[in-house]
Amino acid sequence: MHYLVTGSAGFIGYHLSRRLLQEGHHVVGFDGLTPYYDVELKRRRHQDLSQFAAFTPVIGRLEDRDALLRAVAGSAPDVILHLAAQAGVRYSLQDPESYVSSNLIGTFNILELARQVRPGHLLMASTSSIYGANTKVPFSEGDKADEPLTIYAATKKSSELMAHSHAHLYRVPTTAFRFFTVYGPWGRPDMALFRFVEAIRKGMPIDVYGEGKMTRDFTYIDDIVEGILRLAALPPNTAVSSPSTEQDSLSPQAPFRVVNIGGGRPVELFRFIDIIETCLGRRAVRHLLPMQQGDVPHTFASPDLMQALTGFRPQIDIEEGVRRFVAWHLATYQDGF
Repeated sequence: MHYLVTGSAGFIGYHLSRRLLQEGHHVVGFDGLTPYYDVELKRRRHQDLSQFAAFTPVIGRLEDRDALLRAVAGSAPDVILHLAAQAGVRYSLQDPESYVSSNLIGTFNILELARQVRPGHLLMASTSSIYGANTKVPFSEGDKADEPLTIYAATKKSSELMAHSHAHLYRVPTTAFRFFTVYGPWGRPDMALFRFVEAIRKGMPIDVYGEGKMTRDFTYIDDIVEGILRLAALPPNTAVSSPSTEQDSLSPQAPFRVVNIGGGRPVELFRFIDIIETCLGRRAVRHLLPMQQGDVPHTFASPDLMQALTGFRPQIDIEEGVRRFVAWHLATYQDGF
């Protein structure tokens, strides 16, 4: 099959593209190589994907509709996997305009592209951040998600709403998946795991926000990719009966669905750091700080809809996932940073 993957030089897009290429599919990888974090890491991801003859990299911005059209000019994609976005909860406090440009205008351009090329399925990344500070746990797809705490979360919720209206108007089957704290090898340097491992290896203190009492539903990258690919094979169809679960988010007005991809196993930040210390064989110097603006105290996914639809729920526990990341980091940055 032919796939268009936006954000193919990003953390999740890279792993997803690699899996598709390993399975023999054709992938056009669209990425802007933006400098939000180390561009060299993004180039190295694309370089690794380029070992596959079926990979075609395209460098361009989501805001450039003509660049998107050129990316699919040679072959219309069977499936569009839209992962490109301006990511990062805390950075959205510093540069909110970049989130409006990339996540709203960029996503609109992807929706318009899908309207023109008519893929069998459009899938797009959303986030657990849209649940805000909900106190009902675990977070289910039907829960209220109308009180985002950051511009990042607001743009992701807005993207879901735009996608729903497009699916209703133009009948392109669309699935939005809500990620829960994704981690693993080749991960983003701005995420806690990467920052903690780097600092501990250097003997530097780590900043522990929320005084270590926050919990996160960490989801290993391989489980994320598996979940996306299983959902890709199940385009929403309002004419087909839903699975036997009251939680199905299939819209009655459109071939549109939202699905959590998270294991439902939240971990306290202190325990997370303990596991990192065990893997590194070093103790961290912990600098305890209050909660940062825009942070939520807890995330906790309900994986029930994912399991009802696909028979799958994330499997890799936090100890194994951190061990794999630390092994990658030690091998990749052997001679320092």
